[in-house]
Amino acid sequence: MATDAPSPHLTNQRGQANVTVALALIILIVGGIWIWNHLDFDTQDFIVDEVVPVLFLVVAVTLITWVNVRKIKRARHKKNQQAKLLKQFSNEKAPRKRFDLASQLIELNEFRLEGLESVAADMAEVFLYTFKRSLGDKQHRFRGMAASYLGVVQHRESIPLLIKALEDDHAYVRSSAALALGRMRATEAKAKLEYTMKEDWDQTVRSRSREAVERIG
Repeated sequence: MATDAPSPHLTNQRGQANVTVALALIILIVGGIWIWNHLDFDTQDFIVDEVVPVLFLVVAVTLITWVNVRKIKRARHKKNQQAKLLKQFSNEKAPRKRFDLASQLIELNEFRLEGLESVAADMAEVFLYTFKRSLGDKQHRFRGMAASYLGVVQHRESIPLLIKALEDDHAYVRSSAALALGRMRATEAKAKLEYTMKEDWDQTVRSRSREAVERIG
């Protein structure tokens, strides 16, 4: 069976590179100490009082700039990717592909509704369709994902369906339903969630139900 383990040749190259870097650092440190010890006191004082603060400031500014540039690039990439997915979702007709695209949008947006309001109703329709059609043991993963995502898009019309899903045969679906109800702070589900957090045999379902009850307050 194939594995993803690196080849011995590549591992050996990496090991040699690590040794080279370590030796270079040792040489730099030893060399720096030797040079420092051979400087006169006035030069040492000048470096400590004048050069070091400037170098520290330059490094700090460079680091802050680098971090901000990376944030801007990530945000721009995320925005472009989201726009691309939104366009694909709007143009797609096949239910399963629409579900996949909607799922990608939810995950890309870090399970938040903000920024997806324009397609929230359409995504809720896809998630409801998937939840109702994904029957049987082999489909429970899709059913659970759909239940969870209904909470992300705040589809309150699905609350009765999600409350019923707390009795699903699969723990993953029950925990996903509890998560969705918590996200929507569904007060009408509180009694059922309080029962589930105490009586369900699955630890994850109990934890999700407890979290949901705490969100509802």
